[in-house]
Amino acid sequence: MPIRLRHNLGAAYSPLYFLAALGLGGLAVSFFMWLMFWVPHPGKPVPTFEDIAAVLQAGEPAPVAMVIGAMLGIAVFAVLHVRVLLWNLAEYAGFKRTPAYPALRDGNNETQLLAAPLTVAMAINVGFILGLVFVPGLWSVVEYLFPMAIVAFAAVGVWAVSIMADFWGRVLTRGGFDCTQNNSFAQLLPAFSLAMIGVGLAAPVAMSATPWIAAVGYGLSTLFIVAAVLIGTVKLVLGLRAMMEHGVNAESAPTLWIVVPILTVISIALMRQNHGLHVHFGGHAEAAETLRTLTTFLAAQLLFLGFGWIVLRRHGYFRRFVSGRELSPGAYALVCPGVALSVMLHFYLNKGLVGVGAVAPGDVAYWLISALAVAVQVITIRLVVTLNAKYLGRPATGGGEAEPGGERQPSA
Repeated sequence: MPIRLRHNLGAAYSPLYFLAALGLGGLAVSFFMWLMFWVPHPGKPVPTFEDIAAVLQAGEPAPVAMVIGAMLGIAVFAVLHVRVLLWNLAEYAGFKRTPAYPALRDGNNETQLLAAPLTVAMAINVGFILGLVFVPGLWSVVEYLFPMAIVAFAAVGVWAVSIMADFWGRVLTRGGFDCTQNNSFAQLLPAFSLAMIGVGLAAPVAMSATPWIAAVGYGLSTLFIVAAVLIGTVKLVLGLRAMMEHGVNAESAPTLWIVVPILTVISIALMRQNHGLHVHFGGHAEAAETLRTLTTFLAAQLLFLGFGWIVLRRHGYFRRFVSGRELSPGAYALVCPGVALSVMLHFYLNKGLVGVGAVAPGDVAYWLISALAVAVQVITIRLVVTLNAKYLGRPATGGGEAEPGGERQPSA
C-alpha cells in the first residue's frame, strides 16, 4: 500500500491530515485484536512475543495463518502510521509559518489543532503494541516501561490542554465563537483527544503489577476521561442545536460519527480501570456489569451511525468527497468510526457475551460476530486505500474546493 506523499503544502495544509495517520494507527491496533482474543496468553492481560511464538511453533495451519496475518497487518499499518505522522509534523511546521495559521487560531477551527496530540497519543499506543508483538522478553521489563508511558501520555495531555486553554481563553474572554458555523460535531475533536490520552493512561492500571503505578494511572486517566465526557456533552448539545437550525455542514458531515470512536475509547478505559481496581484495590466488577456497559455503548454507537448515515447519504458525501472530485481532508474522519466499531465488536463479544457465558468461544455465534468485526475492518482498509490515493497522492486543492488550510468548518 504505497503512499506518494506530497510535500511543502504550505497554506494548503490542514491539521485534519493528522487524521490520516490516526486512522492508520487505529488499523494497526485493530489487527492486534486478533492476537488479543485468539492467542492464549495465560497469566498476562495481553499477548506477548512469547505467546505468539508458541502458536507458530505449534504449527496448526489456521492459528498460524491468523497470527501471520495479524503480525503483517500490525507491521504494515504501523509503518504507514509513523510515516504519515512524520509527514504531518513536517507539513504542520511549514503551515505554522503561513498566514493561514493565525487565521485558523482566531476562529472556530482552532480546535482542529487537537488532531495533533490525538495522533501522537495513538502513536504511543502503536509503539507499545509493536513492542509486545515483536520484542522478545519485553514483559520482563514492562514495569520499568509503565512509568515512562504515564509520563509520555501526561506530556501529550499537557500539550492538548494548552491548545484547549488558548481556545477557551480566547472564546470566553473575547467571544467570537460563530455558532452559525457550529452545525456539526466537529467541536468534539478535543473530547476525542482527551479520551485517547485517558485510555493510554489507563493501560498501566490494568497491566502493571505495582499498586502505586496503577493508582497514578487510575487518577490521571480518570481526570482525562471525565474532562472528555464533560466537554463532549457540552459540544454535543451545542452542535445539535446549530444543526437543527442551519442543517449539517456538508463537509463536516463525517463528524456525526465521531461519537463512535469516543465511546469505544472510553469503554476500553473503563474496562482497564475496573480490572486494575479488582487486581490491586479489592474492587469487583461483575461480568454482567461489563456486558451492560458494553451493550449500552454499542447501542449508542449504532444510533449515531444510523443518524450520521442518513445525513451523509442525503449530502451525497461518499459520491462527492470519497469517490468523487471534491476535496475535504475531513473525509479521514470516516476512518476512525470503522476502526472503533470493529474493535468494539471484538470487546463486546469476548469481554461481554463470552464473559457472561452467552456465547462460547469457537461456536457458530462466536465466529459470526468475529467475522462481522473483521468485515468492518476490511471495509475500513478499503476506505483508507481510496482516501490515501485521492488526498495524499495528488494536489491538495482543485475541483473548485477551498484550500484545506483555509477558514472552514472543522471535520473532526
